[in-house]
Amino acid sequence: MSRVVRIENINCVFKKVRRSKHLRITIHQDRRVVVTAPFYATYRSMERFLDSQKDWIKKRLTKMDNQRSVVPALGVNHYKKHKEQAREFVLNRLEYFNQFYNFKYNRISIRNQKTRWGSCSKKGNLNFNYKILFLPQDQADYIIVHELCHLKEMNHSRDFWDLVKNRIPNYKELRKILRKQAI
Repeated sequence: MSRVVRIENINCVFKKVRRSKHLRITIHQDRRVVVTAPFYATYRSMERFLDSQKDWIKKRLTKMDNQRSVVPALGVNHYKKHKEQAREFVLNRLEYFNQFYNFKYNRISIRNQKTRWGSCSKKGNLNFNYKILFLPQDQADYIIVHELCHLKEMNHSRDFWDLVKNRIPNYKELRKILRKQAI
């Protein structure tokens, strides 16, 4: 269930999701702001939450505008051209790191995602952004190990970070760099 509203020249989508437990704001590359809430939340509470986060949203949108001018849109052809090369790179690095972890994974997907470097599904499928190919080796390795460790810990608990730290001791530094990096 969703509703679209416009607040101070900002397009906002309010989404109620049964699985959601908390109010959350996501800002997409197209400048669309999505407020996700538990199914039982009222639209009034979602509006109040959005209003309380207006300054943060404006800062993020400004930052996105500045990054957009620096990072060119690469497009579908660029993705198609580099997808298999990215798959080969990811598979090689997964094989290398998994010799230390010995986790079982299923499908590996290479995608052209706008907001994520990688993800891990509950079924053990690992997904990676093809642009991982263009990152410095240490940053790419961090992403690969991060997703690999989600096969054992599907959260960001202390145990999860200890698994990551096992192979990537400077993971905190790399995480900060990647958070600032435009995808």
